[in-house]
Amino acid sequence: MSFNPFAVTAATKSVSAQSAIALASQKTGVDFSYLMGQAQLESGMRTSARSGTSSASGLYQFIDQSWLRVVKQHGAEHGMAWASDAISTSSSGKMVVSDPETRRAILNLRNDPQTASLMAAEHASDNKDALESTLGRDATGTDLYMAHFLGLGGAKSFLTKLASNPDRSAASLFPAAARANRNVFYTSGGQPRSLSDVYDRFAAKLDKGAGVATGTASGPFDTNALTMASAALEIDGSTVIPGNGEDSGTQSASAWAKATLDQFAGRVGGPGTGGDKTQLASLIRPTPASARLAYMMLSTMGA
Repeated sequence: MSFNPFAVTAATKSVSAQSAIALASQKTGVDFSYLMGQAQLESGMRTSARSGTSSASGLYQFIDQSWLRVVKQHGAEHGMAWASDAISTSSSGKMVVSDPETRRAILNLRNDPQTASLMAAEHASDNKDALESTLGRDATGTDLYMAHFLGLGGAKSFLTKLASNPDRSAASLFPAAARANRNVFYTSGGQPRSLSDVYDRFAAKLDKGAGVATGTASGPFDTNALTMASAALEIDGSTVIPGNGEDSGTQSASAWAKATLDQFAGRVGGPGTGGDKTQLASLIRPTPASARLAYMMLSTMGA
């Protein structure tokens, strides 16, 4: 029987990006705050976002090859055996789908928030295990974002060099990525950023992204990361914010989330009051706080 991608599209349940991320966190054990921050940083929580410089698409801006790889590995676990079975690996290591119509249907799943969130969580979990094996320590959310930005091999190199020589120019280590992402690797004045500078800027963006995504952050948010991340991924080869339409249950969850995220980011009582940003960025396991937030969100959906 031939495959009908339109039937899959029609069967896909429409949910908000935030709700989909909460479900993915619950199912995979990946930290809710990290997934929220990454989605805000990648796409501004827009499920149909597309990059103008690469094949990156969807809530988490997966490029074609990265998406096919993660669906091949984890699709069957989440009811997508049809997609996983259709993907194979060529002799050159490229992920291929023989039928063009099926390939389009699989790639289009990047724009479904539920599927995108689940695959992003599984991808983060895989990267976490690999990074911790190399680094000999727990991986933080920023470590995982480096794997998303530079690919796993690039992240291992970046983080290893960061530990031994944090002041080294990041552009000297990743010249191709630097050419595609000058605002990541260079200051506005053209000075190269160090490895620690690049790492700290991404850590701050993830913290800010988590706050913006849950409606708890104030001030503008730099959305240039969508172009930056997708371009780097291609080189490596490898918004739904609570607003006027939310109900009282979601308002309560959002209010609680603000207090929690403020505490994590050190904003309770003003900057520098001892909040633990590492806890916000950690993907070791869901924190009790992020788990409670995810549970509260799910309860408002009747899950």
